[in-house]
Amino acid sequence: MQRIRCFKSVWQLLKSSCEGAARCSRSRNYSQGPGSFGLLFDIDGVLVRGRAPIPAAKQCFRNLVDRNGKYKVPVVFVTNAGNCMRQTKAEHLSHLLEVEVSPDQVMLSHSPLRMLTQFHKMRVLVSGQGPVEEVAHNLGFENVVTIDMLREAYPVLDVVDHNRRPKDSIPTTKGLPPIDAVILFGEPIRWETNLQLIVDVLLTRGNPDNSWSSTQYPHIPVLACNMDLLWMAEAKNPRFGHGMFLVCLESLYKKVTGYELKYEALIGKPSVVTYNYAELLIRQQAERLGWKTPVKRLYAIGDNPMADIYGANLYNRYLQAARHTKMSGRGGVAPSVGLGAASATYGAEQELPEGCSSMLVCTGVYSRDQQELSSDTTQTVTKQQIFHGHRDFHFDPSLLQPSFIVQDVKEAVETVFQQEGWPLE
Repeated sequence: MQRIRCFKSVWQLLKSSCEGAARCSRSRNYSQGPGSFGLLFDIDGVLVRGRAPIPAAKQCFRNLVDRNGKYKVPVVFVTNAGNCMRQTKAEHLSHLLEVEVSPDQVMLSHSPLRMLTQFHKMRVLVSGQGPVEEVAHNLGFENVVTIDMLREAYPVLDVVDHNRRPKDSIPTTKGLPPIDAVILFGEPIRWETNLQLIVDVLLTRGNPDNSWSSTQYPHIPVLACNMDLLWMAEAKNPRFGHGMFLVCLESLYKKVTGYELKYEALIGKPSVVTYNYAELLIRQQAERLGWKTPVKRLYAIGDNPMADIYGANLYNRYLQAARHTKMSGRGGVAPSVGLGAASATYGAEQELPEGCSSMLVCTGVYSRDQQELSSDTTQTVTKQQIFHGHRDFHFDPSLLQPSFIVQDVKEAVETVFQQEGWPLE
């Protein structure tokens, strides 16, 4: 399948889309003062467990704002969730953390899909839960088909649940124009329905009126957001994430056809494009702070070694490669690093941060009680570590090693401010 070519100009697209979002956001006030770092926060397992805030999170954010509620440093929330709009997530965080969070501080797993303009005019089938049709339109997709719309048009496709089968006479098939691409936003509610109908679409070139055929390979484009195999809610143990749904879909497709399911793009942590997008949001907030010097260091705080730590370290490797390319005088762009099915490279004319440090908290997927991970950052995990990452990501065990291991988000922020020599009163 032809790979995405739009990333050659991706930085300009990122900048224009983020600037547009910033213009739509109401004006914000920040504390004044020089700085050189920004904070990237995961949400589930770091700030909240399900619907309940983690106690350390509220205190942490009280320290991150001044007495007037103005942020002291640039803050962006980078989550692999994608079942809502940014405005909704910002309002939810504002309520839980008791500080103002604006939509331009929130990055959902699907946010970078705004860049993939070559798909925006295609008829796309969207899978997930929540307002997926509204989300798709907000991202720029003009012709959207939901799983429910597909079920209604082809009423005999979804028959796993006997109670959902047509009663008495078989209803007439209404049909739809052929589907051009599939977008997987997040885990659906009825996995059996989505798996069945997505496979139907892939094996019929987007037209379920046709017979299955594995000879027309590769299939129509598939774009997937959020590769998290597991995530942390109120339960004591991790819950299945969208990455688990992708494993099921990949296994079913290969079992039926003998071929590997192909992705045009894998978006969300740990992909580098996600961190590039988040860094641009940090850059824009630093400008609002009045900082004259560029943001030199990023600190990514998360609970999931495979998503948060692996992604931050992968991005740091990308930044080091970019610096090496610039210092060698070769110009051009930095070499791509293991990005999965879609690679992303960014123009060297943009001044990127010097590095990104990964910080692992013990309040979510990772727990010191359940996993042994050396606190010595010079020691990497062994190759016997179970790989929870996506199939298309090359497993590098060293990328699972965090720069810092801390108990919770409050300790993480305190550690950052100590590293930077900033007071945290």
